[in-house]
Formats: sequence, C-alpha cells, structure tokens
Amino acid sequence: MPRHPPPFRALALLIAAVAALALLGGCSATGTLNALSVRSSYTLQSGVPYGDAPRQRLDVYTPTAPRPAAGWPMVVFFYGGSWNTGERADYRFVGEALAAQGVLTLIADYRLYPEVRFPDFLHDSARALAHGLEQAQRLGADPRRVFVMGHSAGGYNAAMLALDARWLQATGHAPRELAGWIGLAGPYDFFPTDNPAAQPVFFHPDYPPNAQPIAFAPADAPPTFLGAATQDAIVSTERSSLQLARKLQAAGVPVTLRLYERTSHATLVGAFAWPLRWLAPVLADVRAFIGRP
Repeated sequence: MPRHPPPFRALALLIAAVAALALLGGCSATGTLNALSVRSSYTLQSGVPYGDAPRQRLDVYTPTAPRPAAGWPMVVFFYGGSWNTGERADYRFVGEALAAQGVLTLIADYRLYPEVRFPDFLHDSARALAHGLEQAQRLGADPRRVFVMGHSAGGYNAAMLALDARWLQATGHAPRELAGWIGLAGPYDFFPTDNPAAQPVFFHPDYPPNAQPIAFAPADAPPTFLGAATQDAIVSTERSSLQLARKLQAAGVPVTLRLYERTSHATLVGAFAWPLRWLAPVLADVRAFIGRP
C-alpha cells in the first residue's frame, strides 16, 4: 500500500509549495515567510539609526541563546530590489533564521532611487556596516567576526564594501576588519544592463567608472561566500557569481562557491525561511562559512 506523509508534514509541504510560488511573484510575499517564522529565537531592536535620513535605520536581531564567551558572530544584511524597492521589515525571516543559528544580525535599510542614485546607497551601506563594526562589542558580538551579506542588489552592495576599499575608508574603516562577506545572487558584472529599473540608478548608458564589483579582486579581500541559483532568470550566474569567483581565486582569495539547482533568484534567499529550506541548504551553508565557536 502507498505510504502517505503524516498530516503535519503534508501540511508543511503544502505551505512550502504555496510560499515558494508566492515568492516568485515579488518581495511582498516575504510577509508570508515572516508570518511563518519562529519568534522565540531573537529579541528585536527596531529602527536603530545609523544616520540622520529616514531610511538610514536598521533592525538588530539578537539571539536568545546563551552568548558565547567571545560574543556572537555578526552579519550585516542588505536586501535586493534593483535599488528601487525594499524594506528591512520584509526580511525578518532572514534575521530570525540567522539568530536561531547563533548569529547576531543587523538588517539595514538604505536610500533608494529616485531619491538617490549610485553611489549614495553605497555610502549608506558603508555607514550601516561601520555601525555594526563599532557597536559589535556593545551588542554582544565578537568584533573579529563581523560579516557583510546581501541578496541581489544587496549582494552588489556587500561586494562593493568588501572589495572596493574606498567606501569603508570614508567611514574610517577598511575591508580587512571583516571576517568575510556573503553574496547571494548578486549582480557583479552587469553593464550594460537591460533592467529598466536599474538603468537610471547607474546613469544608463553613461555608466560611472569602477562601479562594478568585477573590477575589484584585491589579494587581501576578505574570505568570500558566493551562492547562486544554477538557473537564475534575473542575474546571470555565469557572468556574475562564477566569473567573480574565478577572479578572486586567481588573486589568492579564499572563495566558497555554492550553486543551487532547485532555487530561483528569489527563492535563494527565501530558503532561509523554514517552509522553504527543503529547496536548498543555503542557511546551513552560510552558517558553516561563518563558522561556530
């Protein structure tokens, strides 16, 4: 006789399938993932300012698990949205997932187009990361284990902060202070872009010089984690993640590369939420890269 999954497992799989399909429709579906996320793994400080502008705010997800002697590792996370859309509250499921794994997590807003264009959102991102570096010990994190991470456009932001020293230098910091950086489906080589939302952000067709991560592969770059979907219809995995991995490896930078067959551009980050973790072990791979005490 055929065996059927227990009722709870069947329901969980159904929820996961529905959430996966919903997430393909846009970032608003992250509300579903947030609603399904466990809340007992963290305490939340919302709207912490790292600058004076209304969008220069971040949320702090502090693990409720016992603090390690040296402090938790810290991740500063930037979301995607073609530098046009996004809200830090939409990514509570990322903060919850990492906090449950013992990672103190900062999820930052940054100014978006049309309020700003390149490079203003990088200045915001650098200030948010500098806030993390400066406040790590006070927040209970280990200052020697601070990582910057981003998905899609946020992956671009993270890459530029980790690979192009001028952005952190403007805040009095340097990429060498980072324990590593994590890029998920980031656009690292995308000029000229056919994305109409991104074109005005980068002054298409008059792109600024040195405005892509692929232009930078310093030998002293922080250890790198690059995750991407094998079939990404939004950002070319070959042109961005694979090409950047090869360039950094040639420079002697430690690179962890993970390609996921069952994810899309959107569900790559969606897989942090428990209903979608069956798609790919993205959370487990990122946690392994960050390392444990």
